Amino acid sequence: MAATSPPLPSSFQNRKKILSNFTSFKPISILLNDKKCSRFRCQIKSFENQPPNWSVEFLSGTESIHLIQNSPSSMSMAAASASDSAVKTVKKVCLFYCDETKALAERIAAESDAIELRSINWRTFEDGFPNLFIPNAHGIRGQNVAFLASFSSPAVIFEQLSVIYALPKLFISSFTLVLPFFPTGTSERMEDEGDVATAFTLARILSNIPSSRGGPTSLVTFDIHALQERFYFGDNILPCFESGIPLLKNRLQQLPDSDNISIAFPDDGAWKRFHKQLQHFPTIVCNKVRIGDKRIVRIKEGEAVGRHVVIVDDLVQSGGTLIECQRALAANGAAKISAYVTHGIFPNRSWQRFEHDNGGRPENGLTYFWITDSCPQTVKEVMNKPPFEILSLDGSIAAALQI
Repeated sequence: MAATSPPLPSSFQNRKKILSNFTSFKPISILLNDKKCSRFRCQIKSFENQPPNWSVEFLSGTESIHLIQNSPSSMSMAAASASDSAVKTVKKVCLFYCDETKALAERIAAESDAIELRSINWRTFEDGFPNLFIPNAHGIRGQNVAFLASFSSPAVIFEQLSVIYALPKLFISSFTLVLPFFPTGTSERMEDEGDVATAFTLARILSNIPSSRGGPTSLVTFDIHALQERFYFGDNILPCFESGIPLLKNRLQQLPDSDNISIAFPDDGAWKRFHKQLQHFPTIVCNKVRIGDKRIVRIKEGEAVGRHVVIVDDLVQSGGTLIECQRALAANGAAKISAYVTHGIFPNRSWQRFEHDNGGRPENGLTYFWITDSCPQTVKEVMNKPPFEILSLDGSIAAALQI
C-alpha cells in the first residue's frame, strides 16, 4: 500500500500567506523522541533579491519558521556565480582633482553615486612655489582615495606630485592615481649617447609614490604611447592600462554609414597598438618613405576606394603625419576621411590646421576628428568647433575606480 503524506498541521495553515513565495514544497514525517512530527521543506524563490540558496523548515508544535542556508556543494555553479555578484559591494571613492581636471572630475562623479568629489586648496607663496592644503584630512582616513591629474606642462607637475605623495600618508585605505595622458610617452628611446628618456624618469617618479594602508598605488592611464613603457614602472605601483578605443567603436556604430567604415593606421606603430581592438573593420596601413629631404606617407596595404576611412593613432601634436595620411587616402579614392586620437595635444594651437569637410572633398578636410578629454586645455579650445568632437573618458574612469 502506497504511503501517504501526513496532514499539514493547523498552525501551518495560519502561515500559508507567508509561505506563498516558496516553491518545491515537500511534506515529510519523522520520529523525534518517540513522537511523530510533521515537517515540510521548501525553497525560497526570492529573498531580498538573493539567489535561491535558502531552504525553509517548519516543525509542527512550534511557532518558528527556520531559514537554513544550503551548502555551496548543493548549488549549481551558475547560482554560486550569481550569489557572488549579488553580494559584491560598490567601492566608495573620494576623488580629488586639480584645476584643469575639475570639469572631467564632475562628469566622473555624475557617472556613479559611489564617487564623492573632494577639493584641494591650490595656492602659491609670493615666490611662486606651491602653498597647498587638503581640507578635512581626517575625514578621508580609512577611505578609498583617488586623484585625477593632468601633467599638461612642467609648471603644474610639481604641485600635483606634492599632493600625490601626501594623500597616501593620510591613513587612507587605498590610493589610485588617474593620469589619463602620460605626457613624456614619446620620449621613450635613446638613439644617441646622451639622450635622456624622460618617459623612464616620470615612470620612476610615479613608482616611488608612498604606499597607502592597503598597499601600492594604482595608476590608471590611457593609450600609453609605446607598449614597452609599461615595463618602466617599478614594483611599488600597479599600472592599469586602459584604452579610448571602445569609445570610438561605440561612436562608429552610431554613424549612418557604419557599414562602410575602414580603419587606417598612419604607421606600423599605430597598427601594433590598436589593430586587435579594431580587427572587425577593414584596415589600411600607411608608412613613411623618405624622398630627398621630404618624408611622404604612402599606403602600404589596404583599399580606400569609396570607403569612409578613419585614421587612428594614440596622439597628435603638430598634425603633420595625419595630414599627409589624409592626402594619401584621398588620392586613393576615399569617399570620406575622419580621424581619431586619444590624446589631442596640439601645441601652439596646431588644431587649426584641420578643416571641416561637409561637402565630399576629403582631400581638403575631415568629416570628424574625435579626441578624448585626456588633455583638458585642448578640449576648451576645440569644443563645438567642427570637425572636432569630444569622446569623454568619464565612464571609463568611473569604471576603473571600481577595480
